[in-house]
Amino acid sequence: MPVEYSYQFSEELQQEWEWSEKYATQPEILRYAEHVADRFDLRRDISFDTTVTSLTWQGESWHVATTASTSGVDGDAATTVTTARFVVLATGCLSAANVPRFTDDRLFAGRTYHTGNWPHEGVDFTGQRVAVIGTGSSGIQSVPAIASQAAHLTVLQRTPAYSVPARNQPLSPDYVASIKANYGEFRRKNSLTRAALGGDTPTGPHGACEVSDDERRAALEARWQKGGLLFLGAFNDALTNPESNRLIADFVRDKIRQTVRDPEIARRLSPDSVIGCKRLCVDTDYYETFNRSNVSLIDLRETPIERFTRRGIIVGDATELEFDAIVFATGFDAMTGAISNIDIRGRDNLRLRDVWSE
Repeated sequence: MPVEYSYQFSEELQQEWEWSEKYATQPEILRYAEHVADRFDLRRDISFDTTVTSLTWQGESWHVATTASTSGVDGDAATTVTTARFVVLATGCLSAANVPRFTDDRLFAGRTYHTGNWPHEGVDFTGQRVAVIGTGSSGIQSVPAIASQAAHLTVLQRTPAYSVPARNQPLSPDYVASIKANYGEFRRKNSLTRAALGGDTPTGPHGACEVSDDERRAALEARWQKGGLLFLGAFNDALTNPESNRLIADFVRDKIRQTVRDPEIARRLSPDSVIGCKRLCVDTDYYETFNRSNVSLIDLRETPIERFTRRGIIVGDATELEFDAIVFATGFDAMTGAISNIDIRGRDNLRLRDVWSE
């Protein structure tokens, strides 16, 4: 929640900013960042619309090469080199889009999009035949929104993911007031958790196998209804006891079967892996979306993508699926992607990405 995942360095800032909902949207997060920049006069120390292209260690300092979005002579990007004794890479773990490498996707004559590079002006899919490739966090969040507009949506899934309800909702004035009344203690409790959040919802005191079936279902149901990533905290051995993990995974798979009316689609949407091994996802009406008459699911493990055509995609059984737009919901090159995009060279001109590739 933004009341947790926000700046802590100023008590005045914590008190004056009002978050509107449990999961803030991009426009609200942007307003917050702009407010912080203006309130603390930070813009004068920031170079906007600037890309760091290389970091080169020369002698006793880093040479930081950047290009601005404005063009230089002959249309080339203007390059600036700055020297620094230290460089801090605050590049973020989800800032470099993971664009799949298909050799023939440019054959497609329709529009293509990537969820990590979404147009700021938005996209209207009304009346269109749309494909979404990918069912990780990006796809799970995108599918319900696109399905509400498209004439028909085809979801192409390789590996199903576990997802729990987000339960997004407006933050009540009473809740916000209770947080602001003792923000320090709120932050302290969060600091004691593994993820530095959820301090007001501690991990359950028992293992999933240590309680009765009814008690286990009640504990998991309570977390399911509350929503969010703290679902796995219902029991203290979710990620250490294989049998406990299976019981928790079975609960989620049961929820999928209860929600999705078509048994075959429910089967395809049900993961068979360890829950929590991959990132747990949160959603708003993701599984419910597959009950819509304008949504279909393609299991790429059964019928993989063979090639792209001018009209769409040919899958493994030689069927050509025709689309007006294709959305690559293939997420991000997480953690190191943004760092690898910079040409970083240290002593003896040794390149960081080459070392990492060994």
